[in-house]
Amino acid sequence: MIKNVLDTDLSGKVAVVTGAGGILCSYFAKVLARAGAKVALLDLNEEAAKTYADEITAEGGIAKAYACNVLNKEICESVAEKILADFGHCDILVNGAGGNNPKATTDKEYFELGDIDADTKSFFDLDTDGVGFVFNLNFLGTLIPTQAFAKQMVGRDGCNIINISSMNAYTPLTKIPTYSGAKAAISNFTQWLAVHFSKVGIRVNAIAPGFFSTKQNAKLLWNEDGTPTARTGKILAATPMGRFGETEELSGSLLFLVNNDAAGFITGVVIPVDGGFSAYSGV
Repeated sequence: MIKNVLDTDLSGKVAVVTGAGGILCSYFAKVLARAGAKVALLDLNEEAAKTYADEITAEGGIAKAYACNVLNKEICESVAEKILADFGHCDILVNGAGGNNPKATTDKEYFELGDIDADTKSFFDLDTDGVGFVFNLNFLGTLIPTQAFAKQMVGRDGCNIINISSMNAYTPLTKIPTYSGAKAAISNFTQWLAVHFSKVGIRVNAIAPGFFSTKQNAKLLWNEDGTPTARTGKILAATPMGRFGETEELSGSLLFLVNNDAAGFITGVVIPVDGGFSAYSGV
């Protein structure tokens, strides 16, 4: 029996993390490596993934970076074969690739009369190609890698798929309808996959991070002088714990979900790590 989820031992396991050139997913890769897993870091930007893979190996872990476009099935399947040859069968898949795009974002939170003809990007101005890109990046960017790597999991007990949802899957954030909708689809897809693979040894769960202040979103959250933006004020006012999350605070949920002793009867759940944001009504 495990005494502490942070003692999760993944020795001998092979973990694949998509979007591993980013802040949060590179951290997921490090957490899995520190638990003993051999980790494959996948990203469209191979150099970014390699930087983090090198950091893992410098710490004594086993890791390798791979260039991968999660929207291309042939590339994903080719990378899966390379990882199989390098490390062995995939045991853990973290579907972390995703993101938003300005073309799928409105300028204002609320539509007002006159916005159609105004110099502002309203709902009616959303670019359909941009909307398609954001939805595909998040949803197909989870489905396609799952197709590629779950083939190595079926029929092998103790395999895990972890999807990355978001607190805006519970309640959509203003200005980002496509990203919110895509993350809601990820939560739903997590449940579907959990049922679909329940007879073949694969558990499927998701983590829904709330607001974390990283380099990637710093300009949205902080002014150049270091003061919080108006959006940060709204975020913190709607977060009962009154602060942003720390990257390290995601590790417990990840290690818990992939620990087959601690979470072996858990599948199809989405764990919010959001300081209470998704639970707060505003009153």
